[in-house]
Amino acid sequence: MDKRIESRIARAKRALEFSRAHASPSPGYAAALKQLEDEITRATQLAAEQGRGLAEVRTATIEKERIKRSLRRSHLRHLAGVAERAAVEDPELAQKFELPRLPSRGLAFRAAARAMIDLAEEQKELLARYGLVDELLQNAHQSVDKLDLFADRSAEGRRIHVGASASLEVSVNELARAIRILDGYNRFRFASDPNLMAGWTSAINIVGPAERTSGEPDAGQPASPNPPAGGSQANPAA
Repeated sequence: MDKRIESRIARAKRALEFSRAHASPSPGYAAALKQLEDEITRATQLAAEQGRGLAEVRTATIEKERIKRSLRRSHLRHLAGVAERAAVEDPELAQKFELPRLPSRGLAFRAAARAMIDLAEEQKELLARYGLVDELLQNAHQSVDKLDLFADRSAEGRRIHVGASASLEVSVNELARAIRILDGYNRFRFASDPNLMAGWTSAINIVGPAERTSGEPDAGQPASPNPPAGGSQANPAA
């Protein structure tokens, strides 16, 4: 969760806390608070889901790189060395295990590595005469399977992260709308009480650049009471 989203959820929580502490008996006010509370819950859940997706991508990426290094530095290197010796019987075999030609990233690496391992399995009898260790070959099969598994986990984590991020943006916009509803009423009822007005304004203040929706001032930044000459009104400071 980036700082912009985090600050807006925190702002909504402060607004809810202040509004509960200075509640109004109006049923409409109670409904507005319930809507804000529900949206805070939703935004918090989406933020957690977003973080879970990102963590899954990071974990899977680390594991993929670890397995790829192991395959390249041990398993495939062993197969290439054995194939080079076995070339005395099959001159074309060594070329099929050339590591410099092996792709370094993504699906291409997995496909090429699996092709080498499958070929070694097909030529196991020949390669065994020149030093092929069957235990390493079987482990290589398992490693490529794990590589596919972590690739799928990375894709799923990315899907979760992207989906949660999009929904979180919608939820944060709904939080702003809910606060705007409360802001209008609270400024009306706190108009004669500077202390409560200052407390409310502080509660919904956003640290950092304020966003605008449909050209309206942010709920935490009151419009300038003294518009410039000509009837236009200056934008409030962020």
